[in-house]
Amino acid sequence: MPAVIVLGAQWGDEGKGKATDQIGQQTDVVVKYNGGNNAGHTVVIDGEKYALHLLPAGILSPGVTPVIGNGVVVDLEVLFQELEEMTSRGVDCSKLVISSDAHIIPSYNKVMDRTTEKFLGDRQLGTTGRGIGPTYADKMNRIGLRIQDLFDPSILAQKVQGALFDKNHLLSKVYGLDAIDPEAVTAELLSYADRVRPMVVDASLVVNEALDRGETVLFEGGQATMLDIDHGTYPFVTSSNPTAGGALTGTGVGPTRIDRVVGVAKAYTTRVGEGPFPTELTDEVGEALRQKGGEFGVTTGRPRRTGWFDAVVVRYASRINGLTDICLTKLDVLSGYPTIPVCVAYEVDGKRVDEMPMDQTSFHHAVPVYEELPGWDEDITGVRSFEDLPGTAQAYIRFLEDQSRCRISSIGVGAGREATIVRFPLLG
Repeated sequence: MPAVIVLGAQWGDEGKGKATDQIGQQTDVVVKYNGGNNAGHTVVIDGEKYALHLLPAGILSPGVTPVIGNGVVVDLEVLFQELEEMTSRGVDCSKLVISSDAHIIPSYNKVMDRTTEKFLGDRQLGTTGRGIGPTYADKMNRIGLRIQDLFDPSILAQKVQGALFDKNHLLSKVYGLDAIDPEAVTAELLSYADRVRPMVVDASLVVNEALDRGETVLFEGGQATMLDIDHGTYPFVTSSNPTAGGALTGTGVGPTRIDRVVGVAKAYTTRVGEGPFPTELTDEVGEALRQKGGEFGVTTGRPRRTGWFDAVVVRYASRINGLTDICLTKLDVLSGYPTIPVCVAYEVDGKRVDEMPMDQTSFHHAVPVYEELPGWDEDITGVRSFEDLPGTAQAYIRFLEDQSRCRISSIGVGAGREATIVRFPLLG
């Protein structure tokens, strides 16, 4: 049985939650391998909407073991709030397990995140203010707190005090704020220890043993390729690796165990936060696309920036991740357009560029080169086979497939779990 990575092929918000949920119904283990509660997944089941932030989308599939991997940063307050909400709605969360190596988002990193972002002024990165970046920075600076530290109060207290030594100097002497009490932080974190203890496991061992038993494992990425700390539009990126390599380091499995890498892409493009976006529509067309597509953040409620499909970006994502399949979402949103532009290349300093520019300055100044495709007027939300789509919609899919250099295996035509056209099965 396969091991499948599902990740974003654009700037996030592509509908990974729905794709993960659909595949998750046929899997045994779903692992979240990066990010934290700075991203949200929306899943609609039988008309009921579930907004997930920290929990893996697989938690909505009965019988699946949801795993939070070592590459994730965990806000314990958010974790238990989300668990309580899901449980109150009848979702069985009893099988959730968490890597002992996952890092904790302490309250002081949320303070640092909001404070430093505020003082950046016009140079703001557009973070969610949830402490994600500072926690990953602590991890790299080797002053981070891990889940396992909750079970050794002495070690936890030492680590909190050490982490706050420099941060308190910054808060008080640079930003003019009150210093944070390390004892209060330690006590707050320890209050979660007994509740989280039954969930803590060696996640790498759990996942590898599941693969050894022939079970199907789904690796769920947060954010997306263009927000990857190494391969995205730096510095307007997240603090982790949402790309396929992050699934390996963020879980503890080897590359030879992966069978499929599935990229999720919208039939158009959106982006949240700051940074370059070549196909962005800043006029009434972009606003209409935002409203029709419901393009507002699950976690923050922020309006998303909208634009036409950028084949250069998805082509890049296909190369970076070694995509085997693409799940295209929200094709139904494009119904009613007489023509639909697709960006097939950029113009940079008067020259055509067919691949992602090597430097950020060129990408920032890239002007999209469009090809116009005929649209369709039909309501396609009830369509369940590719052949039943309007001919121009089929041609649009084939064109995106050719430009992206990867087959489009499924097509979303509505928000519901069932509103999907499957061209090629992703499992089996």
